[in-house]
Amino acid sequence: MADYEAVQRGPLRLKGGGTGLGAGKRKKKKAKDKAQILEQIVSGKKQEEEKKRGLDKRTPAQVAYEKMQEKRQMERILKKASKTHKQRVEDFNRHLDTLTEHYDIPKVSWTK
Repeated sequence: MADYEAVQRGPLRLKGGGTGLGAGKRKKKKAKDKAQILEQIVSGKKQEEEKKRGLDKRTPAQVAYEKMQEKRQMERILKKASKTHKQRVEDFNRHLDTLTEHYDIPKVSWTK
């Protein structure tokens, strides 16, 4: 029993863990006032819009092109959102029915 007298008693410690925090514990972040955060976001957006107006060096053609791109993208989104999954599956099945038998998977079984 004399061999075990030099053993350290108590909880195990991690290497380099000089702080009192354990491996699983994390520091809590300070909660900010939600109203203050919202004000910062709104003011940041307003400042960005003002900068865009002042620094907008695009030609009228570029502005028109980007507007049309956004419009077409919105049309695509609305077109995809107009059909339900069930309607898409039915349309796909109709499309598969129109294909020739050439695309069918042949039978592999020798017995039947």
